[in-house]
Amino acid sequence: MSNKISRIKKITPLAETKFLSLYNAEYLNKKGVTRHWTVASRKDIETLNAQFFEGKEEKIDAVIIVALHKDSKKLVLVKQFRVPLNDYVYELPAGLVDGDEDMLKAVERELKEETGLKVVKINTSKTTKGLYVSVGMTDESVALVYCVCEGEVSKDYLEDDEDIEVVMVSQEEAKELLKKDIKFDIKVYMILQSFVAMGEKLVD
Repeated sequence: MSNKISRIKKITPLAETKFLSLYNAEYLNKKGVTRHWTVASRKDIETLNAQFFEGKEEKIDAVIIVALHKDSKKLVLVKQFRVPLNDYVYELPAGLVDGDEDMLKAVERELKEETGLKVVKINTSKTTKGLYVSVGMTDESVALVYCVCEGEVSKDYLEDDEDIEVVMVSQEEAKELLKKDIKFDIKVYMILQSFVAMGEKLVD
C-alpha cells in the first residue's frame, strides 16, 4: 500500500470502450488550485479508483518485445498499419497483457501471434516493467522485454484487424533503415540505435 497523497481528487469516465477509455481527472496543481486533465487509459474506472485512492499496485498493461532471431542474428521488427497515423509505422512486436496473464506468457503469445516466431530465451535481468510511453496523454504502463527467438516468420496467427509485416534486420540493415525518411515508433527507433552500436549483445 502506498502512503503517497493523491493529487487527483476525482476520476470521471468520458468514453469507455473495450481497449481504451477516456477520463476526466480532477486534480490539484502545484499551487493547490483545482484543474482538469483528460486521460486515456487501458484500465477501467474501478481499477483507477483503486490505484489512486486505495494504494493498489499498478498493473502492467502491455509488453514491448526486443527479439533477436537465434539463427540469423537479426532484430525482429514489425511494420504495422496504425489508424491514428493512417499509415504504416515501424515498431517492435508488442501487445496487451490479458487480464491476470503472466507477463512473460504474454511475451510468448504476442510474439507468436504477430510474427509466427517462438521465444526460446527471455533475458529476465534486462526486463524492465513500469515504463510509460506517452505520459502527457495516457497512463499506459509497459514492460520492455529482451528475448531470443527462433522459427519461420508467419502471418497465420494474426487477427483480422492486425495488418502487420515482419521485418528482420541485421546490424548493417538497421543502420541503413535509420537513415530513411519513414515513420518510426520512438521505442523501435531507440532500440535500432542500440542494436547498431551493440549488435546481438543488445539482448545478452
